[in-house]
Amino acid sequence: MAIYKLFPYKDATLYSFYPNMNTGIDPILDISNLNIAVDSNPQVARFLTEFVQSEIEDVINNKIKGAEWDATFRCFIATAQGVVEATDVSVHPLAQYWFNGTGTYLDVPQTRDGGNWVSPNFKDSGVKWIESGSDSTNHYITGSFDPTYVAQGGGAWYHSGSDGTLYAVTQSFDTRSEKDLKINAKVVVERWYSGSFDNNGFITKWENSVEFNTNTQIQPVMQFYSVDTNTIYPPQLEFKWQDYKTILTGSATASIVDTTNLVSSLQENPGTFTPQSINRFRFNVAPKYPIPIWTTESQFTGTNYLPTASYYAIKDLETNEFVVDYDTTYTQLSSDSEGNYFDVYMNGLEPERYFKVCIKTNINGSTLILDDDYYFKVVNTL
Repeated sequence: MAIYKLFPYKDATLYSFYPNMNTGIDPILDISNLNIAVDSNPQVARFLTEFVQSEIEDVINNKIKGAEWDATFRCFIATAQGVVEATDVSVHPLAQYWFNGTGTYLDVPQTRDGGNWVSPNFKDSGVKWIESGSDSTNHYITGSFDPTYVAQGGGAWYHSGSDGTLYAVTQSFDTRSEKDLKINAKVVVERWYSGSFDNNGFITKWENSVEFNTNTQIQPVMQFYSVDTNTIYPPQLEFKWQDYKTILTGSATASIVDTTNLVSSLQENPGTFTPQSINRFRFNVAPKYPIPIWTTESQFTGTNYLPTASYYAIKDLETNEFVVDYDTTYTQLSSDSEGNYFDVYMNGLEPERYFKVCIKTNINGSTLILDDDYYFKVVNTL
C-alpha cells in the first residue's frame, strides 16, 4: 500500500469585515460567522488552499500508475468555538486564479498585495470575484454573499458540471466531534488532472445557512493551521493507492506464524532519510519458541510471515500521534520470497523529527501490536 502527501504552495483567508486585507502568510486559516451584537453585521471568513498542478500530475502518472486510488483534503484544527449543533463545512473547487500575497491578519498597515474578500488579485487591480455564470466547458460557477452586510466577493467556485455532477463536499461538525477537516477530494482532483477545469485550489466555508446569519446563537469559529505554521500540521492533499502484493495465496507453502509469542525486527532501516527518500522496510518475524522438529537447518533461519491481515502505521515520536494510521485498504503489509515488507514515501513526514513504525496483526483471534523501538528520523539533508 502507498500513501503520498502534497502540501499547499499558497493559502489565505478572506474576511468580509476586512475586505481588502490579505493574509497570504498567516499561520492560521479561518472559517467563521461572528455577530458581535444583536442586529450587527455578520462577519464571515472563508479560506483558500491550492496545491501545485504538476505535483498532482506526477503522483498520478509516475507513482500511482493506473492503480486504484483516492485523494483526501486534510486540515488540522488549531482552535474551535461556538460549534454547538451539527453544522456543515463545505469545500468547493475554486473557479478563479488568485494571488497568495504576503499579509498576515491585522497587519498595521494592512497588507493588500494578494487575494482578499473583494478581489482574487490585490487592491485596486480592477479584478473582482465572479458572482455567477459558467465557463466555456459548462461548469457552473457561483459565489455567495449577502449584499445587506458586505460588498461583492468572498470567492467564486465551481458548483456543478453540465452532467449534473456536484463538486461540493461537506463534513458535519458538532460540539463533541473531532474538528480536523477530512474531505474526499477525488472527484475534483480527477477533473484537475483531466483538464476539465483549471486547478485554482479549494475554498472552504461554512454552509450557506450559517454564513451571514444574524442569530447570535450561531457563531461558529474554526481555525486551522496553514502551510505557514511552525507546527507539524500544515494542510495536505493525501493520495492513497493499492500497491499490495503477496505470495501468501491459498496454494502457497509459506510459513505463517501462528503464535503471539514471537520475535520481530525491522530491517532495511538505515535510521535517517531525506524527504525525497522512498524506502522499502522489511519486517521479519519468527516464533520465540518454535516447536522442535527433526531438520538439518536452523528453525530460526527460514522465512516466516505474518498473517495477511497485518498493517503498518507511523507515529510522530514526540507527540505520539499517528501521521500514517492503520488502514485495512492502504497500509496492508506486502510479501515476497524474502518476507513481509512495505514502502514509505518520506515526503509526507515533517523533517527534523523522529518517527516510530508500528505493526498491527491478528493471530488466532488476538490483536497484536508490534512496536519494539522501530525508529527513524527524517532530515532536510544527509
